[in-house]
Amino acid sequence: MNYSDNYRKWLENCDEDGRRELLALEGNDKEIKERFTLPLAFGTAGMRGTIAYGIANMNVYTVARATKGLADYVNACGAAERGVVISYDTRNFSYEFAMTTARVLGAQGVKVFLFENVRPVPVCSFAVRETGAIAGVMITASHNPKEYNGYKVYGEDGAQMSPEATAEVVAYIDKADYFGIPQEQTCVKTRDDVIGGNGKSISDHITVIGKDIDEKYYAAITKLSLSPEAVKAEGAGMKLVYSPLHGSGYIPVTTMLARMGIHVDVVEEQRLPDGNFPTVGMPNPEQPDALALGIKLADKVNADAVIGTDPDCDRMGVAIRDDKGKFVLLTGNQTGALLMDYILRRRSERGDLPSNGAVVKTIVTTRLADKIAKSYGVTPFDVLTGFKFIGEKIKEWESSGEYTFLFGYEESYGYLSGTHARDKDAVVAAMLFAEMVCYYQFKGQRLYDVLDGIFKKFGYFAESSTSFAFKGLDGMSEMSAIMDKARKETITELCGKKPLSKTDFLSGVTTFADGSTAPSGLPKTNVIKYDLGDDEWVCIRPSGTEPKLKLYVSVNAGSREEAKARNAAFTEALKKDILG
Repeated sequence: MNYSDNYRKWLENCDEDGRRELLALEGNDKEIKERFTLPLAFGTAGMRGTIAYGIANMNVYTVARATKGLADYVNACGAAERGVVISYDTRNFSYEFAMTTARVLGAQGVKVFLFENVRPVPVCSFAVRETGAIAGVMITASHNPKEYNGYKVYGEDGAQMSPEATAEVVAYIDKADYFGIPQEQTCVKTRDDVIGGNGKSISDHITVIGKDIDEKYYAAITKLSLSPEAVKAEGAGMKLVYSPLHGSGYIPVTTMLARMGIHVDVVEEQRLPDGNFPTVGMPNPEQPDALALGIKLADKVNADAVIGTDPDCDRMGVAIRDDKGKFVLLTGNQTGALLMDYILRRRSERGDLPSNGAVVKTIVTTRLADKIAKSYGVTPFDVLTGFKFIGEKIKEWESSGEYTFLFGYEESYGYLSGTHARDKDAVVAAMLFAEMVCYYQFKGQRLYDVLDGIFKKFGYFAESSTSFAFKGLDGMSEMSAIMDKARKETITELCGKKPLSKTDFLSGVTTFADGSTAPSGLPKTNVIKYDLGDDEWVCIRPSGTEPKLKLYVSVNAGSREEAKARNAAFTEALKKDILG
């Protein structure tokens, strides 16, 4: 069926709102082609796209079709009674997509645990294992602009669904139509009928969950606190600013900080849920403007630090005062290095740092982490980009006992301490970051000086990632052409440095400067990385969730200024080599 036929089919079958939206497209062949040529891709992170009617977008029909495939997979596993957990964030249509998911699963005889209101990613991950469910669904587009929403699927271990299981789900999805999918009727008339309904059954297969899971989650992460004495001494008088960026983090983050006794001022303009994110260009704590209101409030109340979490509360960004008293934004690499050093330091000081301790980071995360880990006698591991691979390591070591997981992080502002969840957890990250500030204040140290001390010990590392968007139907093919060229052509020199090796993770082969080769040691994926020596490297990687190509650069030098300048030079040279 071509795109015109798809368009006509949707006009004939979708609801009145959809029909009005699609009728307005008549004569706009370019837009019709964009929406109806290729279906929204369902990968190992689920699916993500702009909210609109059409097979290439997020809407109740693409959500129902994906859920029918998931339901068929669950039933094929004989796991309908184990059920599926459903959570959702504050984005536009998140609740509607969650209810569609619940009703389709219920109509297929699958038990459903539906959260009564918005909850973060880590609580969804936690709930999957706590309920014994076979899978979980999180309705979120993470840190994307307001026009987006998404559908993220978790396996029974609480980590994002494995590539193998995803392939099975996709095979079932491909057999499903967009229309005529049965949905179980519920006693719900409005959203208010769900909110606060802990333990309430709203249909034969759908049970509402909430408070009980929350309390178990809070109990689990409370055990991760490392410095109660410092918190007791400094917490009440500490000045900390927090913003949930209109997302799902407000209640869990403030609840945990309050229970610990840590004072926090919340950015009022960004406190309430709002899927239009009116105060920011993008609800992404990686972006400088996301914490602008937080920094403004922090200056007003003379706060020590600012914390911001994204809409599904799996990423955390922070700002701290520098040596001149001015707020500076930390990168994900810097925040992760500080948290890792703090966790390992405190475990060492308390005498409970395990001899087989391990930390896990992604292949595009700073090698400063390796140096910190090794300084405490802890083994660092690299995995592919995506927190599901960190989750796989946790599961592997819980089974084998070979290593004890201590901390995992990725440069894109995602961190995890503990094994209660198998995805990024900004609630725990915010809790530990606030505690870390208390700990160093108790010792008479500023966090900026602590970070500077780490740099002085191991070198001033500077990392960056630059994204290039490829829009339209030709976007993916353009990216593929660039990656094909990068795969065939080898960079022989970058800013005066000759690469020691080139790893093509798609072929699984590392080729060294002398022509010798070795296996990459990781699963195959569409990524190319050059090792430049001296813990410096560059990497080329297409995004797994968006039509973007990312260029990563990591360098180190003898000072912050030199490292920053060096990173800029390497980035420009890499752009010229890869993009021309």
